[in-house]
Amino acid sequence: MSEQQETRDQPSKAGAILQNLLAGLTVSFVAISLGAAFGIASGRPNGAFIGIMSAGVIALITSLFGGTRVQCSGPTAPMTAVTAAVVLAVGGAELSGLLGARGVDPNVFINQVFLVTGGLLLLMALFRLGRFITLVPKVVISGFMNGIAVLIWIAEVKKVFGLGDSTQIGGQLGVNIGIALVTVALCFALPSLIKKLPAFFHFIPGALLAIILVTGTVQLLGFTGEQSEFISLAAVESLSDLTGLFEGQLPTDWSGPILLAALPFAANLAMLAYLDTLLTSLVVDKMATRLFKKKEETQQNKELAAQGLANAAIALFGGIPGAQATIRSVLILNEKATMRLAGVMVGVFVIVEMLIFQGALQLIPKAVFTGVLLKVGYDVMDWDALKAWWFSLKNPATQVVTHPQLGVIAGTTLVTVFVNLNVAVLAFGVLFHILKRTRWAMADLHVPEEEDFPAPQPLHGGAQG
Repeated sequence: MSEQQETRDQPSKAGAILQNLLAGLTVSFVAISLGAAFGIASGRPNGAFIGIMSAGVIALITSLFGGTRVQCSGPTAPMTAVTAAVVLAVGGAELSGLLGARGVDPNVFINQVFLVTGGLLLLMALFRLGRFITLVPKVVISGFMNGIAVLIWIAEVKKVFGLGDSTQIGGQLGVNIGIALVTVALCFALPSLIKKLPAFFHFIPGALLAIILVTGTVQLLGFTGEQSEFISLAAVESLSDLTGLFEGQLPTDWSGPILLAALPFAANLAMLAYLDTLLTSLVVDKMATRLFKKKEETQQNKELAAQGLANAAIALFGGIPGAQATIRSVLILNEKATMRLAGVMVGVFVIVEMLIFQGALQLIPKAVFTGVLLKVGYDVMDWDALKAWWFSLKNPATQVVTHPQLGVIAGTTLVTVFVNLNVAVLAFGVLFHILKRTRWAMADLHVPEEEDFPAPQPLHGGAQG
């Protein structure tokens, strides 16, 4: 190709800017949908509103200052699962007694946890700890992602049925179950249907379209709060309303007992943000290098610093924490984003859309977001490793995933669900590296794409296993 032809094929500067603006607009619809869902799942007051605000603020800050050049960060499923556990813990007897005795508002204490989380991430960046992400075995990562998926499913089932400490979604149980099931079915079906429509419609995310369709149907049927509870948003109609969100959110008690109470939760969230962010950055770097035809490599410590700033910033208005988000980051690259501008505009568009469409957002039943999150849990689950193990079971000669590897995956999953995410990652990560020095050493997980699996081999005189 001649140099003149190559120049003609490259978009102009104005065209590149427009392309990145459109990528940001497209991904903002996903961010606003998931922000509302994760906000509600977190259990924080006015969850949908603060979830959307957090999605905008985190995307804006991390895209401006982060070490991954083209990305999208925001509230994620793992961070939300841990946040919900923090909210529940604050309502428990031990913590509520401590906070009550010192006159600390529980919601302000949660903000304090997020501020400390941001501080810990900044310290990780300062001490250049980003490089240690390569020490976490893939087999352990698979297990903790499965654990997060199970935690999401459990939390949503509890909300629908009002089990345990969860507040049940208002309205009629049968109606809410129906709304959730229809939503999750549409979340599975719509993406492939959208691809069959004209190219103009391809930018519409399946989850967003599912929310619109189910909400429209519920409104046409004339459902009220007696049938199903609808989300509520803080009324923000002026600058004074917006600044009012920040009033009374900052902690004033930084005494030893309060800090010691906040530190375990903050350490849990900081470790999770570290894993969530830097693992996603590896995926994004690989994809961006392929798309841009030049090496893209995350500045890991710069990325951790940006995540620290973002997670501290959301505490100022009672938001929810986040990390670099795999689905949104991959989507923004698929939408041909090439500049930081795309991620920045995701944040700007999310905040603007939330302020403009407040009335429309309050028409959405809460059970819709249960359906969305059930699909999110499915997406988080590492099905590839499980399918590869099943393939190995039927075809022992291939050994794609071994029984010991599955044992580590299952163990990490169970400890994540019943104990703690950080305990699971640290315990099984250390176990993996100890075993590497013994005769019980196992290889790390390497799951090929399904089409790359070797063909099944005949067993026992030609019979297929």
